Amino acid sequence: MTIDEMTKGYEKEVAYQKHMLKNLGYWFQLCTILSGVGIVLIYFFHGKTLWLNIVGIVLLVLGALGMLMFGYSGWKGQQNVRAVVDDYDKKIKYFQKKVRQQTGITPKAK
Repeated sequence: MTIDEMTKGYEKEVAYQKHMLKNLGYWFQLCTILSGVGIVLIYFFHGKTLWLNIVGIVLLVLGALGMLMFGYSGWKGQQNVRAVVDDYDKKIKYFQKKVRQQTGITPKAK
């Protein structure tokens, strides 16, 4: 495997993970909207219509749990993207160091 092939593979992986993070963001927004609708139903139908109040409570709880779940997943996903990029940087530095050692080229001191 050449460095170019490895670079393309890492770029493809980072692009895919960023796309999935974007999808998690959409799900987070959906859960936010669900909780908002639940709050509105609770506010307007508290004490008037029991079943709409219960639906509002259920939507609020489901939305809040979804926001927690997708927020945590997004946070872990961002950490994973950083880990992939750091791994790529370490590998590139290692390969460059090996090439310098094999060719006898030493970096100039500043």
